[in-house]
Amino acid sequence: MDDRLAVLAAAHGVAVEYENGARQRVEVDPAVVRAILDELGADGPPAAGAVPTVVRQGSRAEVGHGTVLLETGAEVAVHGTLPELPLGWHTLRVEGRETSLAVTPAALPPVPRTWGWMTQLYAIHTPDSWGIGDYADLGALVRRAVADEAGAVLVSPVAAGALTHPVRKSPYSPSSRRFLNPLHLSVADLPEFRDADAALRARVLAAKPALGEQIDHDAVWAAKTGAFDLLTPRLPDLGSLDRATLDYATYSALAELHGPDWRVWPAGLRHPGRPEVAAARRELAGRVAFHAWLQQRAAEQLAAVHEAARGMAVGVIHDLPVGVDPGGADGWSLQDVLASRVTVGAPPDAFSPLGQDWVLPPLRPDRLAATGYLPFRDMIRAVLTHGDGIRVDHVAGLWRLWWIPPGESPDRGTYVHYDAEAMLGVLLLEAHRANAVVIGEDLGTVPEHITRTLHDTGVLSCAVAWFQRDRAGNPLPSAEYPTQAAASISTHDLPTATGFLTGEHVRVRAELGLLTDPEQEAETAKAERQAIIDLLGAEGLLPEEPTTDDIVAALHRFIARTPCTLVFAAPQDLIGEPRQPNLPGTIDQYPNWRLPLPLDVETLMNHPAVRAATTTFRTR
Repeated sequence: MDDRLAVLAAAHGVAVEYENGARQRVEVDPAVVRAILDELGADGPPAAGAVPTVVRQGSRAEVGHGTVLLETGAEVAVHGTLPELPLGWHTLRVEGRETSLAVTPAALPPVPRTWGWMTQLYAIHTPDSWGIGDYADLGALVRRAVADEAGAVLVSPVAAGALTHPVRKSPYSPSSRRFLNPLHLSVADLPEFRDADAALRARVLAAKPALGEQIDHDAVWAAKTGAFDLLTPRLPDLGSLDRATLDYATYSALAELHGPDWRVWPAGLRHPGRPEVAAARRELAGRVAFHAWLQQRAAEQLAAVHEAARGMAVGVIHDLPVGVDPGGADGWSLQDVLASRVTVGAPPDAFSPLGQDWVLPPLRPDRLAATGYLPFRDMIRAVLTHGDGIRVDHVAGLWRLWWIPPGESPDRGTYVHYDAEAMLGVLLLEAHRANAVVIGEDLGTVPEHITRTLHDTGVLSCAVAWFQRDRAGNPLPSAEYPTQAAASISTHDLPTATGFLTGEHVRVRAELGLLTDPEQEAETAKAERQAIIDLLGAEGLLPEEPTTDDIVAALHRFIARTPCTLVFAAPQDLIGEPRQPNLPGTIDQYPNWRLPLPLDVETLMNHPAVRAATTTFRTR
């Protein structure tokens, strides 16, 4: 790597080396560094001298002379250094320039110590479900959790997917992170259904699809859209919509005509600000209004879920995906702040030796700063509107993201750094205003200073049993788990309890060619499994000759006794499901995001293993 390239990379936050999960230094191929700099248009040093747009309350930042227009409407004079300002989103006016100014808290208040359930929304179901979990099903789970004195329910992303054929299945690569997924609408909970006469309701219910062994997203959406047509939705007036909703609904209507990827639409439609888009919106006014109606109804149903959680110690926590489909609604409307040709993922690690490409475009750090971080704020605010907390998937992305240049494999990427003080500050401010808790998913190759910063700012980290190990690789005793954390046995991207204990995760990955050395992986998994069993035995949680069910129950008693602030259990772990919800590194080779739970919500919550775990958690 020549010195000029290294200096240019450092100036733009592009890493020329990094430390992997084994704490080994890895040098990045100079060709990869050049490709990322080209994507950023970085042929020289970045512009200097910009005033800060995100500051911590009480900071003494130098900004020049002028005024701050507070969000309350009051004005405060500025003479070089920022005075003490209240928390909020204000406007800084200095030396003829006007910028947004976010004043953020230093930390969030402590999170109540409690427990709860973590669930994949698509997988839960009741007898009233239409082939996939819906918002009414989530409400049923929340009400049961409240009755069992649970303090929280963590739910998979409810972000809007691309609802064109074929329907995008992954909740972690949505079309938009700011809007909701109408696929999860409960037909029977629509006011149009409740107000229909008996004959019409019968016609609608006749279209209800059955729940199969795997979720058929396309069949579900076809059935629900047929039902919506029968019910004659009460469409909103387009003039009543805010700009973001209008753009989202316009994208959705255009996608029905031209496909879900705006990058291959007619040239005049590829940017929301073009006059051709305004003309198309007028022509498609009915479909635009329909998609806005879907958002209104989804928001109403999630509001009912939120209301059902009233009285919980924490409430409903929504998961925020790390990115969006590059061809989707946010990719279209936010293209000016996205690096649309780049994808993000993760470097090789123990669970994904070949690395991961999530096929999601990153936000550009330079464009975020130039816009005062308002696109990031709007996204966080939209998620927190519907719940009491947010789990930030891959929270290290506030500091850095693994960018993969066009045409490269996941292992041929590098980290691009962000202004973490600003990103985290915006997150804290929006959580503070919403009185919400924040969980940062800090698994994988994450520097220790990131987790320390999360703890210092009142954000919970993640303590997953499979990863809680000392420097020698031994599993940590329960007493040594961190307090400022949300504990769980596994996650949606990792083996279930039964899958881990039976080696299902190794068998499947070997069968699909995802392992470089399957035999060694099997031996490693066997050793890890035995180490955890030995630890459970040492803590007095196992009988002499434990079955798999005994070990699963012991794992739940184990995490219940940790000092972690939050403890989450996944129902699929307790009922012995061997298959994990998602297998990283696969798309159609594995039924990702298509596996329903084998039991409906009521039967699930009455399962003996679930009842035993509930008793355990209630006494922690």
